[in-house]
Amino acid sequence: MKLEELANQSSEWMRGQGPESDIVMSSRIRLARNLSEFPFIRKCTPKDRVAIATSVHRALDSLPLSADTEYVDVAKLGDLDRQFLMERQLISHELSESQGARAVILDPHERFSIMVNEEDHLRLQVMQSGLDLEAAWQRMDQLDNQLESKLTYSFNKRLGYLTACPTNVGTGLRVSVMLHLPALVATKQIDKVFRALNKINVAVRGLFGEGSQFMGDFYQISNQTTLGKNELALVAKVREVVPRLIDYERKAREFLVNESRQDLHDNVSRALGILCTAKKISSEETMHYLSKVRMGVNLGLISDVKIPTVNKLFIHTQPAHLQKLCGHKLSVTDRNIERANYLQLHLAKRPENEIN
Repeated sequence: MKLEELANQSSEWMRGQGPESDIVMSSRIRLARNLSEFPFIRKCTPKDRVAIATSVHRALDSLPLSADTEYVDVAKLGDLDRQFLMERQLISHELSESQGARAVILDPHERFSIMVNEEDHLRLQVMQSGLDLEAAWQRMDQLDNQLESKLTYSFNKRLGYLTACPTNVGTGLRVSVMLHLPALVATKQIDKVFRALNKINVAVRGLFGEGSQFMGDFYQISNQTTLGKNELALVAKVREVVPRLIDYERKAREFLVNESRQDLHDNVSRALGILCTAKKISSEETMHYLSKVRMGVNLGLISDVKIPTVNKLFIHTQPAHLQKLCGHKLSVTDRNIERANYLQLHLAKRPENEIN
């Protein structure tokens, strides 16, 4: 599997399928694990990091995860390839920017990835399109059990799984759901929602996880701590919150339609028009207008654009993806021009030029 092949396919978390997929982009389960015979990453020597990567690689080779699963040496990747994997949410910023031996194991369908030598020795993550935390957890549980049959994890009978960050001690589990909430943003209710989530220990992050900006009205919500609760309780906690957020967003969309359907229709149509006619456009502008178009499609205000097309354009117009699709590096100015051309190719001549 080459990274160029990934560039031409749709990410699992952007397929636009699954329950509540008009608002919930994806469900994600992440586990932090460490090997008992090595110190935490911050204390590891370069030799330790190599040994950890070797141990994980050997264990994976003996497991029937997938005949096409690929072990990628992140240390050997260039800046563009690392950014590309971050844009697809297959690796974190920390793994991309750290030094020494590190890797990622990729499922060709992007249903899971395993980061080696990130903040912890192992970061397992499973992605599922739409609101489907139960299916994501079942896949993660199976994956974790397979790895634990070959590797010895750091574990304490009283505390649970030991992790580099104290907030992950216990299960090492992070449950997250990515939502598209343009109506809550438009009606200026999003800050009130954030404050309510913080009171119940639910974290809110941007599109690309911890430390990232809020872009395109995408928000990731997740549990803040894991200690003292089992895995199913953590999944249930996030699963309980999400329907309320979906309800808030639906009511906000209904308000926008009832308040002034004509103005809303004009707003989303103008956004589509800009995307179809701009001669150059930045990534941030593209996300902003695609967000409006996506809401317009879901509300039936735009009929000749499909949600999978919009979802894919969110990713394909990111800087590294554009350059991968072009086959060479581009300056910022050239990227803005190429992005406009790419949007016109896939939107201006719809529906015959829809992305597959």
